[in-house]
Amino acid sequence: MNFETNQKNTVATIKTLVEKLDATNASELKSELLILNKNGVNTIVLDMEATKYCDSSGLSAVLAANRLCKDSSGKFVLCGLSDTVAGLIRIAQLDRVFTIAKNHEEAHELIK
Repeated sequence: MNFETNQKNTVATIKTLVEKLDATNASELKSELLILNKNGVNTIVLDMEATKYCDSSGLSAVLAANRLCKDSSGKFVLCGLSDTVAGLIRIAQLDRVFTIAKNHEEAHELIK
């Protein structure tokens, strides 16, 4: 398993357990997101502390999470970004789209 999910009511935390979020595992993340959303989850914290690299497929999965949460009147927060992943998000100007927290604790403060 590449992701660990903890759900409490309509809030879920997903921790990436992969060093690279790319085409080999992004579809698994998208599937997990769709299942959560179908089950009434509309607020997601995606903790990417273990992930050091992310390609366009990975970014697409993260964008899907953001869209699912917004479309269901929830919140989406990214946290634990490595310098490399944070840089990629800045270059793609997605730092204007995503809510980004430094760590898990800060992320949960943002969704309250």
